[in-house]
Amino acid sequence: MSEAETVPLTIEDGTRAVEIAREAVTSFVESGRRPQLGSMREAFYERTGALVRLESTRGPGRLRGCAGAYRGSEQLGHAIVDAAIEAASEDSCGSEVSAAELPNLRVSVCVVGDLILTDDPVADMQIGTHGVAVEYGSDGGWLWPTVPEEHGWTPEQCLDRTCRVSNLSPTTWQREDALTTLFEGRVFREREPNGSVESL
Repeated sequence: MSEAETVPLTIEDGTRAVEIAREAVTSFVESGRRPQLGSMREAFYERTGALVRLESTRGPGRLRGCAGAYRGSEQLGHAIVDAAIEAASEDSCGSEVSAAELPNLRVSVCVVGDLILTDDPVADMQIGTHGVAVEYGSDGGWLWPTVPEEHGWTPEQCLDRTCRVSNLSPTTWQREDALTTLFEGRVFREREPNGSVESL
């Protein structure tokens, strides 16, 4: 059952989404402040979820932060800022992003659309298209849409890993009282830190 509709975005919108995220990360890291958005492109007033991923390109590369909400009632622009600040904080990957890391940080934004509650996630999941969220009791979490394709995971492996990052046992998604949600996400990413933006 679909719960949301995808926000239509152009590559120009996607580029601006990534710029907003980078500006928020930079402002938070350098001054501890939340940036003021001012007027935004029309798409950024739509209310939907947004996720932000920060990757270090120094050395072998590593995840430095990933945060956001796949369900969202905020305007997209503000949701991106919130996700970017959370991704840069110490709560995301154990340590706050430092100013020295900013030149080597690649920023990605996922704009969420088409939430699908499913009783058969293995059959319904499209690897490379869907992110996945698993909730059980008061615990839960989600997995970035492009990660399963990057690692060559099957839907079962993707679901198991989502449970692990949610502090649940790997097979929790198989329980009848667990809630599994698939979400389509339009992902935009810097090709290089602070460089041009591509749509994945």
